[in-house]
Amino acid sequence: MRNEPDAMKQYMVIERFAPGCKAKIYERFHAKGRMLPDGLFYLNSWLEKDGDRCFQLTETHDASLFQVWFEQWKDLDSIKVIEIGEKPRESSAG
Repeated sequence: MRNEPDAMKQYMVIERFAPGCKAKIYERFHAKGRMLPDGLFYLNSWLEKDGDRCFQLTETHDASLFQVWFEQWKDLDSIKVIEIGEKPRESSAG
């Protein structure tokens, strides 16, 4: 169950490509992969249609690992991290 104290938390990472860097990001990604530190897990991602943003769903016990990861990419993009909470349960009274 996700409410357990040791359960991993999920985060939405919004990556905004720096102007003119989209091709360089894909080049580095294909050469080196995501370069996630141990303990930070990639779950899924989506690209903004015709845009310069990528939305990545990740999971970890340790949010400080994002800073380690960002060091690998900070020259090509900016990254915002949003902790994802549990979806509200539907009420049966409606």
